[in-house]
Amino acid sequence: MMRRQSQQGFTLVEMIMVIVITGIIGGMVAVFLKTPIQQYMDVARRADMTDIADTALRRIGRDLRLALPNSVRVTPGACPVTTANPGGTGTCSFLEFLPTSGGGRYRADTGGGAGCPASPGGEALDFTGADACFGVLGGMPAGFAFAAGDLVAVYNLGISGATAYSGVNTAAINLAGSTAAIITLNTAKLFQLASPKARFDIINKAVSYVCDTTGKTLMRYSYPIVAGQPTATLTGGNLLAGNVGAICNFSYDAFVVAQRSGLVTMNLSITENNPSGGNETVTLYNATHVSNLP
Repeated sequence: MMRRQSQQGFTLVEMIMVIVITGIIGGMVAVFLKTPIQQYMDVARRADMTDIADTALRRIGRDLRLALPNSVRVTPGACPVTTANPGGTGTCSFLEFLPTSGGGRYRADTGGGAGCPASPGGEALDFTGADACFGVLGGMPAGFAFAAGDLVAVYNLGISGATAYSGVNTAAINLAGSTAAIITLNTAKLFQLASPKARFDIINKAVSYVCDTTGKTLMRYSYPIVAGQPTATLTGGNLLAGNVGAICNFSYDAFVVAQRSGLVTMNLSITENNPSGGNETVTLYNATHVSNLP
């Protein structure tokens, strides 16, 4: 005779009890884990917003350190048309300046005259009549190359009669006739004012940073140099930061250090949605000194 073997297992009631208990334990664990996980997500979001604002302000600061002396100007104006602000509505804050690509010291102690001599290394820049070329003391920096549209600017004071925006103290460079030792101009130019340090700068274009709190963007525009600061007519630009909050503006003090150094201050806020409810904003402040010694 074969013995009957009993089989043991879980009853339906036992299985339901296990499921209920597991659910209770899982819910308790989730309650304890929710806060740390939410805090981690909040910290990561704030770090990302801070990085966006910090990167944008550092980029502006690097550009400003290469600005032509006395070329910085800050104004409010009508916002340009962008994808984020198709109607160009609202008032934007504009920071404009002329970035330099190079510079040096012109010869002012020998030679001179309106023409360019056969040995141009000794040619001084003449301030009594129109001059077509001048020698560069020590030559241009190693690796420097002239580019199409380059202008030479001498003693930019940023005032009427001595501002590069109107072209009274700038002249177009002749690329074919210019070398590291001498700069030749397309047309002979009479510069009205000599630099006390015999300095000149190379410029090519104007740059504007635009805070648009309506479109929630910080844009960078590059365009040909014009006398008046353009605002609503700017086109094309590159996005520097998105999700810009209610605070985004520039200010400029041109005489912060005895008329030798200016100070550009920048405030930028980045706002993003907080999944826990509402919006969260990170605001950064930055200040950059610019040299105003032409």
